Amino acid sequence: QVQLVESGGGLVQAGGSLRLSCAASGRAFNTYTMGWFRQAPGKEREVVAAITYNGGTTDYADSVKGRFTISRDNARRTGNLEMSRLKPDDTAVYYCAATFGGLSATPRVYEYWGQGTHVTVSS
Repeated sequence: QVQLVESGGGLVQAGGSLRLSCAASGRAFNTYTMGWFRQAPGKEREVVAAITYNGGTTDYADSVKGRFTISRDNARRTGNLEMSRLKPDDTAVYYCAATFGGLSATPRVYEYWGQGTHVTVSS
């Protein structure tokens, strides 16, 4: 089993940057694909980025490509999402998730979820 805890959310001006972190409970995390998802008020949860168990492959939503970077440090059992050039449309609750399956943009295939961290981008 995997337990995930996000941190790093907050309030930032448009054009600014934030770094989100996801701390995992144990070494099992190192065998899991991880993803970052977000849910804005009134909208469905959507994928932001995903990364394979060893960091070999990454994928990004078109809306964040070139601005966000997903990474992981398996030795520290930590995932990260670096966000730059933030826009008001990036405002959402951001979730870290993990699955024993492969790279996926579909929330329902992810078996483990963090509690979420709020990101608010002001104009």
